[in-house]
Amino acid sequence: MSTVESGAAPLLNVAEIPGRGRALIAAQHLQGGQVVLRDSPILLYSALPFSGGPSGSSSSSNLRYCDHCFRVLPSAPLRCPSCSYHFFCSPSCLGGATVSSHSPWACQTLARLIGCPSFIEQPPDRQIQARFLVAAYNLSITSPSNFQTLLSLQSRDFHTDDATASIVQLIASVFPPPPTPFSHGFSLELSASLLSKDKLNAFGLMEPSGGDGERSVRAYGIYPRASFFNHDCLPNVCRFDYVDTGNTDIIVRMIHDVPMGREICLSYFPVNLNYRNRQKRLAEDYGFSCDCDRCKVEANWSDNENDNGEDVDADDEVENMEEEEEEEEEDGGKNMEDGDIEVDKNNTDFPHAYFFVRYMCNRENCFGTLAPLPPSPAGASSEIMECNVCGQLKRADDEGEEMDE
Repeated sequence: MSTVESGAAPLLNVAEIPGRGRALIAAQHLQGGQVVLRDSPILLYSALPFSGGPSGSSSSSNLRYCDHCFRVLPSAPLRCPSCSYHFFCSPSCLGGATVSSHSPWACQTLARLIGCPSFIEQPPDRQIQARFLVAAYNLSITSPSNFQTLLSLQSRDFHTDDATASIVQLIASVFPPPPTPFSHGFSLELSASLLSKDKLNAFGLMEPSGGDGERSVRAYGIYPRASFFNHDCLPNVCRFDYVDTGNTDIIVRMIHDVPMGREICLSYFPVNLNYRNRQKRLAEDYGFSCDCDRCKVEANWSDNENDNGEDVDADDEVENMEEEEEEEEEDGGKNMEDGDIEVDKNNTDFPHAYFFVRYMCNRENCFGTLAPLPPSPAGASSEIMECNVCGQLKRADDEGEEMDE
């Protein structure tokens, strides 16, 4: 067993749990809002496909985000002087990129890909795979130690179909000679292994919220320590990123109090998804099925359908519970302690509904998770909740009212 967070006392320990593999366990009582992990990426790459054209055109992402820190670009961004395809928000980002993510080798490789008609005709997901592979092999040049960390991450068998083999071969055909030989060479087998590690471990940095619920990923990052978190459909931590402040670190905060010895889990996707969609995504993207407490309950909901044959939706269940709570308040009500997400299982078919009432953002089309702001230096819990998607701040006891930011 080893610690994850350094300090006067460890916050999280790594342990093996039968049936779940490697897991993070609370090494002490953890408080709602407490930061249990800050992690920096060893690799970042754009989540948007390329678009080709003559010199002077740019990829679709470059018109929107800095190719180093992925902040929204200013009105007059800096263009890469070598390839003319990539843009940066400041001289410091341009300078930093040339010795890391946009090294001369990566710059040449990306420019050759953009100028290759057979590559630009590839589907968007294949183009994004190419972005990752260029970033990964570039990492082996600019930071061999971080490349070793990437290789150490968990993965599973990756199906090297003809399409995968084709994109790997295409990339190899345009590679300029690296300044030093790739430490592990270049091969289909290694590329497939890297793609598998990316699929299981990458975190998406989201585009700014547009208010209509439609948000896409602007970039993907490999955060090695954050990859230790297992999934739970009722997580006790959520992650925050503040990319548009110029910081690509992710911060993981406790949603509510948790006792020592409890496993600490993230949700790998928005918590409002229904049972069928959650299981589908976990199987396709991560290769496992979930049997958490929530899934055990929802699996018994008549194949996840209501009496009308429609999908059961968590939002509908929350509305039903809120109506029941209003009726209970009129009759004298009953108390629920903060952080107690296990509502009496004998009295409701939706025992985890309290989690959604208290910890799901109520802004329309957001579906983010709320966590308290960090405790005060004296250890006092914060009553202010922050949404990890839209950034809304609200008091824990307010019903729907946002705070002025």
